[in-house]
Amino acid sequence: MHFISQELEDYIEQHSAPEPELLAALNKETYQKILLPRMLSGHFQGRVLSMLSKLIRPLNILEIGTYTGYAALCLCEGMQENGSLHTIDIKEELVDFQRKYFDRSPWGNQIVQHLGEAIDVIPTLDLKFDLVFIDADKENYLNYYELIVPKINRGGIILSDNVLWSGKVVEPLQPNDLSTKILLEYNQRLNNDPRVETVLLPIRDGLTVTRVL
Repeated sequence: MHFISQELEDYIEQHSAPEPELLAALNKETYQKILLPRMLSGHFQGRVLSMLSKLIRPLNILEIGTYTGYAALCLCEGMQENGSLHTIDIKEELVDFQRKYFDRSPWGNQIVQHLGEAIDVIPTLDLKFDLVFIDADKENYLNYYELIVPKINRGGIILSDNVLWSGKVVEPLQPNDLSTKILLEYNQRLNNDPRVETVLLPIRDGLTVTRVL
């Protein structure tokens, strides 16, 4: 769903930082070979993730939902020199695809892939994070949030993707639409949780920036 016209979206991309060459290649190959390529963050959102990471300068980053690794590489652009990015996904068939691009980047040795359910993996990570990006199954957003808040340093940032869910968050809720139901609860939780402060940005399908107090 386009929240602004395609013409304006094109203008925005043309007046934002260009897509790095490696990410352009990853973008292209994802569309050529991988199912559901629209899940890719893409040029504009990728530059937003990169800019936010550069402003935050995180030491340790956690990503929930790797897909083909595009967002992970964008987040690495702002990572401290001795930092690490841990990324979790359940799709075994994408691990080698991700690793190919991770290893072509400057951060290959700093990116740790975790294969499995994020709910099981997160408690095993003995780290404090400065930046977390949630972009996985919407039904578990609330569960992920509660698991990661204690693992984030004070002042750390949680980025949550797809929080507008193609506009369904302002439409009548369908009885069997669990994803929208959970996202409505999630957005409300972030806005009311005294442990954090939140702003919801209308970027692509909605991106929430949440700061841990």
